[in-house]
Amino acid sequence: MKEEIRESVRGFVARIASELAPRSFWREPLVGFIDAADSRLSMLRRVVGESHLLPGDVLPSAGSVVVVFVPFVRQLGCENRQGRLAARSWAEAYVETNRMLAELGKHLQQQLAGRGHTLVVTPATHNFDPERLVSDWSHRHLAVLAGVGKLGHHNLLITEHGCLGRLCSYVTDLPLETDAGPNHEPCLHRAGRTCLRCVQRCVADALREESFDRRACYSQCLDNDGRWPDLGVTDVCGKCLAGLPCSLVDPVGRMKE
Repeated sequence: MKEEIRESVRGFVARIASELAPRSFWREPLVGFIDAADSRLSMLRRVVGESHLLPGDVLPSAGSVVVVFVPFVRQLGCENRQGRLAARSWAEAYVETNRMLAELGKHLQQQLAGRGHTLVVTPATHNFDPERLVSDWSHRHLAVLAGVGKLGHHNLLITEHGCLGRLCSYVTDLPLETDAGPNHEPCLHRAGRTCLRCVQRCVADALREESFDRRACYSQCLDNDGRWPDLGVTDVCGKCLAGLPCSLVDPVGRMKE
């Protein structure tokens, strides 16, 4: 069933991408799974925040969580490297990806309903407390538990397809086993190698070698909102994702090949 869901996600993203052509936003997505009974899920309330939901809070009959990482194409990262504010193409990708992920959730709901199962769609973004800036449903941390990748120094997920992309997750009553993740640190800095390019790329001085100022980061995202009013809400930045050794690949994993 896992591979069937993976193929369904890949096919859906490819179809939406073809409908948007010649614009190009996404590469082939990655999909991971977490057993809702995985004991590590309880750690989220300590690592992320006390109010973090567990799968059973989202769906009482939860059997597993499906996590999807949709990597962006190289061009988006290249275009977003310039200037202090986000490029229009980056903002467009944000809006179109939000729309696509919502539709993907509906697609998976229908697919599983045909087999007698339920799936609940969780918000792809804006699912955090604006005062504490802490998420009640962290796609990033769930992705780590689902084996999709590991967090880098920039606090973002690094997968085999890099960190340049978007995450979402869905809760289903379908029981599926947890996937194994990488057995190494994909982040060069955390692997003990010289890098910290993400720190150099942060235009808000929010990310440093020894600290992260989440309010400065969020303030920078808000500065971007309204730059392209015809696109709607675009409170994004993405500068610390672009032009890095880990933007498009797992650089440590590549070294081990």
